[in-house]
Amino acid sequence: MTTLFDLAGKVAIITGSSRGIGKAIAQRLAEHGAKVVISSRKAGPCDEVAAEINARHGEGTAIAVPANIASKDDLQRLVDETRKAFGKVDICVCNAASNPYYGPMAGIADDQFRKILDNNIISNHWLIGMVAPEMRARKDGSIIIVSSIGGLRGNAVIGAYNISKAADFQLARNLAHEFGPDNVRVNCIAPGLIKTDFAKALWDDPETLERSTRGVPLRRIGEPDELAGAAVYLASRAGSFMTGQALVVDGGATI
Repeated sequence: MTTLFDLAGKVAIITGSSRGIGKAIAQRLAEHGAKVVISSRKAGPCDEVAAEINARHGEGTAIAVPANIASKDDLQRLVDETRKAFGKVDICVCNAASNPYYGPMAGIADDQFRKILDNNIISNHWLIGMVAPEMRARKDGSIIIVSSIGGLRGNAVIGAYNISKAADFQLARNLAHEFGPDNVRVNCIAPGLIKTDFAKALWDDPETLERSTRGVPLRRIGEPDELAGAAVYLASRAGSFMTGQALVVDGGATI
């Protein structure tokens, strides 16, 4: 029996999926029947995750295609290899991001600021532009940008990152209007503080962690797998009337 969350026959690209949130999303999409493409900069970790998924769900469920999101050529190869293996792209999860600077905006170097904007906004624009035409032609597709709750608020130490994530919200809104008439949905997931290597500077120090969770109703930070269900929802028929939105997944800090 098919369900609202059934992804059988669907093909998903997930960037930054060798660990953390991206890996959790890839695992859950595969669990719900999708073929998944694991991608990050290094081949070894991608191969390991793909092998793990194949061992659990059957050979051919996952492939690994390493790609650096800073390279347009790499992203095109990612899309080309996905089509070569599975014939199409139904779901695109733009999860990979960069944050090379932690501190006040006055101290950020130009190259650090540009890297954040290039990797967190422009690379998403590139990848979406590569997969959207076939989705629009089929009148079906789901594009998910993993943004951040930081895009909804200010912060004294990750300001440039938050600026990029706010821009991702607007990217989704604009593209939702462009693609909506062709039944292609574009949404964001906005995680709160999640226990990933990427966010380690915000949770590894006990004092910082206590300060971050003090006013949060759940009194804790999240785990990567607690984001994955949101991606399954947005990728599936369950989320078929959802576009141009930011789905906040947070322990309550925004209430």
